[in-house]
Amino acid sequence: MILGVIADDFTGATDVASMLVRAGLRTVQTIGVPQGEIPPEVAGADAVVVALKSRTTPAADAVADSLAALHWLQAAGARQFYFKVCSTFDSTPAGNIGPVAEALMAALGTPQTLVCPAFPENGRTVFRGHLFVGDELLSDSGMRHHPLTPMSDSNLVRWMQQQCQHRVGLLRHDVVARGAAAITERLASLQADGVAHVVGDAVDNDALRHLAAGASHLPLWVAGSGLALGLPQVLADRGWVTLTAHAADLDALTGPAAVLAGSCSTATQGQVARWIAAGRPALRIDPLALARGEPVGADALAWAQAQTSAPLLYATADAATLASTQAALGVAEAGALVEHALAHIARGLVDAGTQRLVVAGGETSGAVVQALDVHTLRIGAAICPGVPWTQAVRAADQGPLKLALKSGNFGGPEFFTEALAAA
Repeated sequence: MILGVIADDFTGATDVASMLVRAGLRTVQTIGVPQGEIPPEVAGADAVVVALKSRTTPAADAVADSLAALHWLQAAGARQFYFKVCSTFDSTPAGNIGPVAEALMAALGTPQTLVCPAFPENGRTVFRGHLFVGDELLSDSGMRHHPLTPMSDSNLVRWMQQQCQHRVGLLRHDVVARGAAAITERLASLQADGVAHVVGDAVDNDALRHLAAGASHLPLWVAGSGLALGLPQVLADRGWVTLTAHAADLDALTGPAAVLAGSCSTATQGQVARWIAAGRPALRIDPLALARGEPVGADALAWAQAQTSAPLLYATADAATLASTQAALGVAEAGALVEHALAHIARGLVDAGTQRLVVAGGETSGAVVQALDVHTLRIGAAICPGVPWTQAVRAADQGPLKLALKSGNFGGPEFFTEALAAA
């Protein structure tokens, strides 16, 4: 293993792993920090992505979990490190991105890191330190309504500075456009001025490649998956890895499939609506019914198993419905009820022979993989930018299983159908 990635949620982990595989790195993803001996699948990989569930946990817990992942990756031989955060920089003024980044920097003994959530292929760009989602500032996008991390400020330098003890600065687009040497020179100048966290502008893939080359001397990056676009070539140029065209090869599975959606993001709302409008089987999971103790999970499983084509089971709701539910149940309780229910349904479906699962939402994906007792994923080809099919590493008597774990914000309106067609 050469590259160690610490991801703050499950879909973010598959997102960055997809970018690495696309560029030719043999990549596996672990669910949490592995325990015991290093599995053969991990030992044979170029890159290992440790998927944590630390995006919205208390900052102290996020720091502890991230340091545990770092120490494991170091012991397994990793030499380059990447703290993967969401391309919409999901966080609060208290963290968790800043506290985790500073803890990792201290552990690695590095005085500086590059910060860049940009992912232009998915409409996330950074210009003069401001994060855009498509043509909108982040603070004008649907992320301003996020139930856990409402993003009310698009200025990443200002937002990051609230979370950090050390100075945050900007690497502007005009410097980035001049290429790797100019970037390296500017980073050194900022470090001399005491700037520890450098937010990099990036409006296209060329900018990401320039940043990767210009910041290649830094042992740690704090970034969305976009910056990973240029990282495999950096590692290959050092002679640390040999890129391969077969990095994304997975087994072909044609067994039963299902879709589970827990995200309430605007993108997932559109995907659910498109599925229903096409007349495909869909069943809503009602958090209020779950709270009343009704047998929602058992009924949903019975309904799903009676379908003759892939069913969709969803708790996705618009902002007004979500707000009403959270007012009645509490934010944490509403989320936990949905996650538990969808995870229970996933387990029942797989036990009954489902071989392919599409899951929408980071928290939902985390709950599902934990319920399925999945610890390691092989990473395959992308369905859309940032979302690959993966294959669970399971015991022979458990049967094969593929998972597509999608961030709520990712994918076009037909994502669910496209995912199943690509499995």
